[in-house]
Amino acid sequence: QVQLVESGGGLVQPGGSLKLSCAVSGGTLGRFTIGWLRQAPGKEREGVSCINTSANNTYYIDSVKGRFTISSDNAKNTVYLQMNNLKPEDTAVYYCAAAYPSGLSWSSPAAYYHWGQGTQVTVSS
Repeated sequence: QVQLVESGGGLVQPGGSLKLSCAVSGGTLGRFTIGWLRQAPGKEREGVSCINTSANNTYYIDSVKGRFTISSDNAKNTVYLQMNNLKPEDTAVYYCAAAYPSGLSWSSPAAYYHWGQGTQVTVSS
């Protein structure tokens, strides 16, 4: 059974940094595309970034390019999201999720089959 567990969320001031972790069990990272998605109050869930370790590909939405970095540690079966220069508009619940190969866009929540429980990120002074 595939399980994903996020950690690392919290409260940070604008301009600050956080590093989220997603520990994956029940399958090696190479089986999936692992994505980070977020949902702010009153808004739809959106894809933020993803990594495919088999293809060595990473993707980001425009609003986080240059600020967020996704990475993986295959030995630990863990994916990270380093978030720098955080802005109030980054406030959301962040989820990591695993997708199998499909024709769906990585940024679409519908592409993901397994989900973590989410971790709150709040950017506020």
